[in-house]
Amino acid sequence: MNITKSYSMLALASFLILDGLCGVFGINLGQLSVVVPLLALIAGCLILTGR
Repeated sequence: MNITKSYSMLALASFLILDGLCGVFGINLGQLSVVVPLLALIAGCLILTGR
């Protein structure tokens, strides 16, 4: 299994995994709940810039 070297796809994958875990298991990140939307914003910007 090859892991992508694209920062945008790594950020997107991290966002999707975090979002899925929070949704399925009801994980509450508390003060870190700002991480999920921030990660989505970073992934979107990286995908738009093509990195």
